[in-house]
Amino acid sequence: MIAKAVEQLMEQRKEKFMIPAELVANVLENNNLEHAFLVLTKVRYAKIPVLDSKQHFKGLLSLSMITETMLGLNGIDPSNLAKHTVADVMEKDVHTIQKPFKLEDILHILVDENFVVVVDEQEIFTGIITRRELLKSVNHMAHEIGNDYEIKPLIEKADSIRSN
Repeated sequence: MIAKAVEQLMEQRKEKFMIPAELVANVLENNNLEHAFLVLTKVRYAKIPVLDSKQHFKGLLSLSMITETMLGLNGIDPSNLAKHTVADVMEKDVHTIQKPFKLEDILHILVDENFVVVVDEQEIFTGIITRRELLKSVNHMAHEIGNDYEIKPLIEKADSIRSN
């Protein structure tokens, strides 16, 4: 369980956690891998969301998933990219969260992932929460907690009780 003081300070910046969908690079599940390869190369992200034509979240795509299809017995064959779609290689088993999201859920996911996908009740992609944005809030909290809270070690309490 997160300490109340930490949770309260982090909650103040909760709206800054999420990068809205319109600012996040993505590809459609029916795009060919050639197009997806170009998108991933240009944006320089490790992974990007995959959507359907109605903006429903379908999975994630990474450059390594694409390059795997280019590997042949005699080396790299980029001609395979035009023959496959994003849906053929994307990661489908992905953690997502919905608003209102809980800080503890986000923290657990971001231990292992660079970002967590945010969707609405209909699985429409609404944005991402990145480890970077959350760490900005942790940094803010670490610098501000002393302004709102007096922090004392619990051991001092135990020591003062024993001496009485």
